[in-house]
Amino acid sequence: MTIVAEAVYRAFKPEKMNYELLGMGDAHLHWHLYPRRSGDIDNYGNNGKGPVWWYPMDKMYSDECRPDEATLVKMKELLLEQLEQMTT
Repeated sequence: MTIVAEAVYRAFKPEKMNYELLGMGDAHLHWHLYPRRSGDIDNYGNNGKGPVWWYPMDKMYSDECRPDEATLVKMKELLLEQLEQMTT
């Protein structure tokens, strides 16, 4: 997880990285990484600061927040480039 988090950090240059480890009802654990920037939850929360889940779910999952195909391809390329640099 630390390698993936470092690659995300290098690729997208957030101000900080939040980590979340969760265990579900089944016997497994999974991680969430939240690269964060000032203002990324608009004015929700504590004057725009706070956990990502303070941003309204209907906005978070709207098409407006979803990258278009070209942007998504570029994001994947940036992340893969960093992972390759770190693991070779």
